[in-house]
Amino acid sequence: MELYFTRHGRTEWNKEKRLQGSNGDSPLLPESRKQIAAFGRYLAKVPFEKIYVSPAKRAIDTAKILKQASECAAPLIVTPALKEIGLGRLEGEYIKEAQAAFPQEMENLRHHPDRYDPKIFGGEPFPHAIARTTRCVLEAYHQAQHGPLLFVGHGASLTACVQTLIGTALADTRKMGGLKNNSLTIVQAETPAPPFRLVEWNELPFLKGGRAFESGDDLI
Repeated sequence: MELYFTRHGRTEWNKEKRLQGSNGDSPLLPESRKQIAAFGRYLAKVPFEKIYVSPAKRAIDTAKILKQASECAAPLIVTPALKEIGLGRLEGEYIKEAQAAFPQEMENLRHHPDRYDPKIFGGEPFPHAIARTTRCVLEAYHQAQHGPLLFVGHGASLTACVQTLIGTALADTRKMGGLKNNSLTIVQAETPAPPFRLVEWNELPFLKGGRAFESGDDLI
C-alpha cells in the first residue's frame, strides 16, 4: 500500500521566519494556495481512500484545497497525532531570536535530533513526536481497506515520522533534510510493520520547471 505524505503550504510565519510548532499557527499565503491547487491537480488520478490531517488550520486548509483541486471524494480525518512538534514558549518567536537565546538547542533541533533537549523552553522531545505520528500512520495503514492514504502535516514531525517508518535511526532522521512546503513523499508499505520502502522523498513534481517558495527553514 502506498502512503503519501505532504507538508502544509507556506504561511505568513514561514515568510517571516517565525517558529509555528504544535500550537502556533498563521494563514497560508495567497501564492501558496495556488501551488497547493496545482499539487492537487497533479494528484487527481490517485484514488485516496482517506486523508489524515493535523488540526492546525494551515494543515486543514492545505488538505481542503488539495481535496477540492484533485476532486477527491476521500474523507478528511483530523487527528492531533499529526500536529507539529511542540516548541513550547518558542512558538511564534523569530528563528534568529530563538537561535540567539538557545543556540545549542536550536542546532540540535535542526541537525541532531538525538541530542535535542527542549525542556528549557517547554518543548516536545523528538521521541514523543515520533511515537504519536508513527502510531497514527500505522493504525491508519492497518485499518485501510485498499489505500492509498494521504497524510497532511508539518515539517519537523513528518520528516521524523517518515524517516522512522523507513528504518532510519533517530540520530540520522535529519540527514536528508526536512520536508519542503507542498512536497510529495511516498512510502510503500509491504509488510505488517516497518521498516517500509521509500519511493519518493521531498519532491515537487507539480511545479513543471517552476520554483518552490523558500521558507528559510524546513522546521516551521
